[in-house]
This record gives sequence, structure tokens and C-alpha cells, in this order.
Amino acid sequence: KKPMDKKPIEAVLREHTDGLMALPGVVGTAQGLCDGKPCIKVFVVTKTADLLAQIPSVLEGYTVEVEETGVIRALE
Repeated sequence: KKPMDKKPIEAVLREHTDGLMALPGVVGTAQGLCDGKPCIKVFVVTKTADLLAQIPSVLEGYTVEVEETGVIRALE
């Protein structure tokens, strides 16, 4: 029996970005590296206990890392 194939991280990110972005305080998501392995980064204005409680630490086998970025504005 072969080990369960993980979905590509791009697909996992695509499927979960809308839900993550719907959380107040989340300003972006990205694919990144955590300890040399692919992971999902969630960018937040401010890391609050309430927000961290709503963001899963793992999505479909990929580690989720929350990064505090402050408000992100598009460059004019």
C-alpha cells in the first residue's frame, strides 16, 4: 500500500485562501518554506490569540505559519 499522496501545495492553497482571507485581520496567503519543507504562510495585520485560534496549524498535511505583517497596501 503506497503512502497517501498529498495534494500539491498550490491546490491546497487555492482551495483554502478564500476561507482564510475571510477571517478579519488576514491580509494574504502564500506558499513558503518552513524548515526546508513547503508550507503555507498566512499573513495577518496583528497576531491575536483570537485570530490564531481560527487559523489551522496544518492544512491537508502542510504546516501553516502565521506571519504578522501589519496592513498591506497596494503600491499606487
